[in-house]
Amino acid sequence: MSPSAETSESAPAPQRPTSSRIPKIPFWVQILTGLALGVLLGWVAKSGDVGWLTTTLQHIGDLFVQLLKLAVAPLVFFAILVSITNLRQVNNAARLASRTLLWFMVTSLIAVAIGLAIGLLSNPGAGTGLTPKDGKLPDHAGSWIDFLTGIVPTDIITPFTELNVLQIVFMAAVAGIAALQLGEKAEPVLAISRSVLELLQKALWWVIRLAPIGTVGLIGNAIATYGWNLIGKYATFTVDIYVGCALVLFGVYPLLLSTVAKVNPLQFFRGAWPAIQLAFVSRSSVGTMPVTQQVTQRLGVPREYASFAVPFGSTTKMDGCASIYPAIAAIFIAQIFDVQLSIGDYLLIAFVSVIGSAATAGLTGATVMLTLTLFTLGLPLEGVGLLMAIDPILDMMRTATNVAGQAVIPILVSAREKILDRDAYNGARSISLDAAGVEEAEAHVSVPAPAPAAA
Repeated sequence: MSPSAETSESAPAPQRPTSSRIPKIPFWVQILTGLALGVLLGWVAKSGDVGWLTTTLQHIGDLFVQLLKLAVAPLVFFAILVSITNLRQVNNAARLASRTLLWFMVTSLIAVAIGLAIGLLSNPGAGTGLTPKDGKLPDHAGSWIDFLTGIVPTDIITPFTELNVLQIVFMAAVAGIAALQLGEKAEPVLAISRSVLELLQKALWWVIRLAPIGTVGLIGNAIATYGWNLIGKYATFTVDIYVGCALVLFGVYPLLLSTVAKVNPLQFFRGAWPAIQLAFVSRSSVGTMPVTQQVTQRLGVPREYASFAVPFGSTTKMDGCASIYPAIAAIFIAQIFDVQLSIGDYLLIAFVSVIGSAATAGLTGATVMLTLTLFTLGLPLEGVGLLMAIDPILDMMRTATNVAGQAVIPILVSAREKILDRDAYNGARSISLDAAGVEEAEAHVSVPAPAPAAA
């Protein structure tokens, strides 16, 4: 044996340096911590009348929402445009699109029926102590004329500067259909669009990582500004909204998954929970869109179809904001203003919920949808002012329900069309939004380039 070999055998193996990195806290723990800290700081600010703390919480929450809104306009435009052009990669694209829209309508009808039933059983406007004098006209009111004429923009700049998402969706849909008709001639524009979309998604992931901090500001400001006394006045109404959303989220969706898609509903919540919890905090379906698309793909929905269904759903599929909320709110406002609703009125509420849901447009709040409902029923628009103070508390649960539905429908359609990867669904796990998880998610969320056309 050579000396060098003997030395090699006798030399101790080099030891790997021990890691001194701090263990990473799971994202859901960060969110819950932000919720608890926000409630605590809000209570301190309210009970101690600490003005600077209230102002700080407000600025933190506003800054987080502004960062989300900053990406909304271009994200919606390029996501819708690219998602429509991606349909050419999918077999039976027209069938998939029509089935998706059909299930959107079916689940909206179920949700509004639940909202009406809860409102009629609980009488949310009774015993609140509120009167018509407490209401005030909203800054912006919706009507069917405004809704229909407002779809088409007067120019291509204003919808982006005023964040009119419905008009942005219209322009993106027109551009996407035109690109499909042009074929290869539109490929340079589509290549740029896909790159911009990936850039926007990457930037939005950075904002998403700030969600725990944003939670502190949003929740803390709500508690510090309104306090528990105001929430107490709307106790029945608030419980109604949360119960209605919970019935849809944990009752209707699991029932559809088990009976229509024939999959395990618990597995859905295991895979989709990151998107649901982020929606609860951010109160923005569009802001949650990259996470929703990521979890939907992990649950076995083909990427080409998910890249169409999720952006489409993020701007039009609103079971919480457009179905449950306006149904209960209409009953609440009618009772405050002593207006008797008829069966025909309830049918109108269902009609507005199904047809007008795009008016919510995936942004925080559902004021436009509520004013559209009140306008259709002939109820005083001052009723909107009664609900503005409590809206942030309600919007969290509404948006979580919206986003869950935006993930459920692609699974239902994929299962019915036999394109759902059931092995991927059964093996899906909750994604982590730490640094490594973000990089992985970005790789999965990015929209694939279309396959080359056959010669």
